This record gives sequence, structure tokens and C-alpha cells, in this order.
Amino acid sequence: MRKDLEVFLTSTHDAVIAIDQNCIITLYNKEAEKLIGIKREQALGRNVNEIVVNTRLPYVLKTGEYELDWQQQLRDFEIITSRMPIKDSEGKVIGAIAVFRNVTDLFNLDKQISSLNSYKSLLQAVFAAVQDAISVVDETGHHIMVNPAYTRITGISAEEVYGKEANYDIQEGESVHLQVLRSKKPVENTKITTKPVGKTVIARGAPIIVGDQLKGSVVILHDISEIKQLTEKLSEAHKRIRELSAKYSFDDIIGGSETMNEAKAQVIKASNVPATVILKGESGTGKELFAHAIHNESKRRNNQFVRVNCAAIPETLLESELFGYEDGAFTGAKKGGKKGLFEEASNGTIFLDEISEISISTQVKLLRVLQEKEITRLGGVQPIHVNVRVISATNVNLKEKVEKGLFRDDLYYRLNVFPIDIPPLRERLEDIEALCHRFIEKLNIEYGRDIKEISDEAIEMLKRHNWPGNVRELENVIGRSIINMNINEKTIQKEHLPFLATMNSPDKIPYEFEAMDFDIAKLGKATDEFEKKYIEKAYHHYGKNKTLTAQKLGISIRSFYYKLEKYHIDA
Repeated sequence: MRKDLEVFLTSTHDAVIAIDQNCIITLYNKEAEKLIGIKREQALGRNVNEIVVNTRLPYVLKTGEYELDWQQQLRDFEIITSRMPIKDSEGKVIGAIAVFRNVTDLFNLDKQISSLNSYKSLLQAVFAAVQDAISVVDETGHHIMVNPAYTRITGISAEEVYGKEANYDIQEGESVHLQVLRSKKPVENTKITTKPVGKTVIARGAPIIVGDQLKGSVVILHDISEIKQLTEKLSEAHKRIRELSAKYSFDDIIGGSETMNEAKAQVIKASNVPATVILKGESGTGKELFAHAIHNESKRRNNQFVRVNCAAIPETLLESELFGYEDGAFTGAKKGGKKGLFEEASNGTIFLDEISEISISTQVKLLRVLQEKEITRLGGVQPIHVNVRVISATNVNLKEKVEKGLFRDDLYYRLNVFPIDIPPLRERLEDIEALCHRFIEKLNIEYGRDIKEISDEAIEMLKRHNWPGNVRELENVIGRSIINMNINEKTIQKEHLPFLATMNSPDKIPYEFEAMDFDIAKLGKATDEFEKKYIEKAYHHYGKNKTLTAQKLGISIRSFYYKLEKYHIDA
């Protein structure tokens, strides 16, 4: 029996210690050696209190009570122990025995599981809260997990997509999941269209690798429709801010030529009186800049400046934009009606660019504003008083339009109270150098460059050009010159202006004038003849594409049609 007990004590994974009625250790196996740290030979025959710290076996021996499945610390181990009294045949306690097991690994595992469960809960909360859609597929390319945002963005529920192939939710483009599973590498910013709602998203994917094994793919879908909406709103806000504020001041009018000084003197005079101003000049001469400067120099500078491009707004909408409309004035009208731009500009300035393009019916209403200082909304009957300074601009001869019956003569005289003629660039070539330096400062900021100056040779080359596009064309030329320069170059040289080489010759006038056969006439007639030839040349160069030609010439399509008719150019 003793031998059988020893075999049991050797083979069991539990530690066993037994004591007699004098607390002397009588049994002590190998597992007890490991946990207590004292050899069996040193423990047997010794008092248990000398071998095991804080042992309760003497208590069990004294009381005869059982202590089952106690969890406690023994040295560096977590153990589960049970202590029982040993009784003889008459029930007398003659000893006690303790059986205990090392559960440190199980205890640590339990803590790890508890920690993992906490992390799992945290990840599930994050997974659910993320606004971007997340989808996960296994190594076979079948969906196993999606978050709530996925359903919101794609319109597909988790129940519907689980178990489906990776391309189940793709309408256009290749599934990023399949790209990731094929390459086992991350895939960045891929544009795809989801179904069934047809929403465009940007997808990024990454492989799920455990050890060296590919276990699946996770993809994040970023809905760009909201960004597009926000961008459009921001663009609209910026546009509105530009419309309601004057960006330029008198100091932004560059030039010290005689003709330019005369125009600037007129700006000062116009700023000091509330009279209606009309700015006359070719396209690209800077009429809008003059309008901004007049407003900012006037007493209305702290009120709104509203810019209206009459040629850019469809004729059917221009009247409602200028004068507003009442609720129900027409199909699609905004509920509650809408203020017109004249009301928006009340106590400020309204700038009517390309005034020659407005229809006769709109001209009638505009005349009433100038005469009576009041407007009537579309669909309304109640006049609304407005206190608005009107500045208009035109690049055509309004007097000729009046003579042809295309523009009301009474409106013409109301607009022509304070005319300011803005000279074309070809009549103030001495201002080119100052303009170039201003454009270099501006474009350095826009392009992130550090151009210091422009050479005298380049200035002379620019002065030999005829500048049909005026100041706007010069800015465009300087911009293209900077783009042509190497990043380490600091001075614009004439070789940076190769596109002007065919337009200029160092020892003769531009070929357009050389080819023209006419007697010296008034400047207006000479200008018209040159403009006709220039438009004809551009029109044929762009294959008689009216829209493209107008765009390249920097004028509206309506102005272009007018010039075709004016100069009898074959359309």
C-alpha cells in the first residue's frame, strides 16, 4: 500500500503534503518540491511550519475541518489548494493532508482573456462609431464583417452582405479586397462606385496577416459626396464674399504714363461724388479693378460691393437676379421670395460689368432704378427704395448700339454721367515694366517662386508686342514665363518669352499693321480695323469654334457674336 501511494504521488500533477498529529511532514512529493522550493529529503521529518510559510495544515489538524478549493499565493505561484483531516477507524484526527495545484498559467490566461474582451469591446465601439465604411473579407474573398457606416453609405445591410463575394457591392471599378488578396499588399486611394445607390467612394485596403498566413482583407470606404457638397458650399461662400466685397484699392492701379495718370485722376474725382460712373475700355484693361478702387475710395467703402457680370448670367435669369422676386413669381421660385442684387447692395455699390449685354426689357427696369431709386421685384407690385451707387463697364461702343436700336438712348445718358476711359496697354507701353514687377510679386506667392526681376531685353521684347488682350494678356505672359523658368533662376530673360518671338521683330512693326493698306485715319477706325483682322485670324485659327475663340480672346460669347455681326465676319 505504501508503494502504491508513492507511485501515485510521483505521477500526479498535484503537489501533496501530509503531516502526522505532531505536525511532522510524512508525505512530500516532487510537485511539492517545485512549488515550495525545498527538496523532499530536507522536508520529510520536519515540522510543517518550518517548511511552508503560513500553512493552515496545523489548523485543520486541530479543528478537523475541511478547507476545499482555496485560491492563494505561494511564493511566485497562484495555487488552488484543498486541506483535509486524516482520521483513524474510530474517527480520531491523526494527521492532515494538503493537495494543491499550480494555476498560475490558467490565472494569467484568464486575465489575458479578460483583457482581450475589454479590447474587443473597445474595438467594437470604435468600429461602430467610425463614420467611414469598413468591410472585412476572409482569405477566400467573402464578407465576414461590416460596420454601421457601411450600411449607411452603400445601402446594403450586414445580413445581406455576409457571405457574399468581395465584388458584391461594386458597380464600377475593381474590388479593392480582391486587389489586396491578390497582391498581399496595401492598396491606396482607389475610386469606385458602389451599388445599389451608385455612390462614389474612395477605398483603401490592407491585408490581414496572422503569422505568415494571409487571413483576409480590410477595406475603408470614404464617402466623397459629402466632401463635394462641402466644397461646393465653400466655393459658393467664397464667390459670395467676392461679390460682396471690393478686393482692390487705388494703389492696385499700376502705371505712371500720361494716359494712365489722367484715368487715375478721374477715379479720385468719381470717388468724391455719388454720380453714376461708366468705365470704358477694351477687354483686359482692368475695368473691374477701377470699379473696386472707386468704391474703396468713396464714402460707401464700409458697405457692400456687388459685382454682376451681365453677360455671364442667362438673359432669362438676369432680371430676377438683379431685382429679386416674390413668392410664387414663377415655377421653381424659392419659397418666401428672394432679394435681388440691388437690394443686397443697398447703401453700397453695384458694379454692372458688360452692361451692353442686357436685354431691352431689363434696360427698362434699370432705367427706373437710376431715375427713381427704387426697384420692383418680379411678381411684385410694391416698389422698394434702394440707395445704390451704380458703376457700369463696357468694352463696346454703346453709342453705336444706341444708333442701331440695340440700347436705349435714355439709359445710355443715365449711365454716361461720369465716363472714365481706360487706355489699352498698347497706348501706355511705358507702364509695362511696373506692371511686370507687380505681377512677379503676385505670381511668386501663387506659384511659390522667388523671381527677383525681369531683364531690360525682356521688357523691350514685351514693348514690341501689340497686346490685344491688354493687361490681362501681360499677366498671362508673365505667368507662363515663370513656369518656363528653372527653379533656381531669379530673372525673367527674353528667352523665357519664346511665344512672343513670332509676334515681334526687333526692327519692324507687327506684321498685322505691315500687311494692312490704309491711309492714316482716326485711332478709333484704326483700332476697329485691327480688331477685325485679329478676330478673323483667331476665329479661323480655332476652326471657327465660337466658344473656344471667345474664351481665348477673353470675351463673352455674346460679345463675340456681336463682333462677328459688327465686322461682317463670315460665321
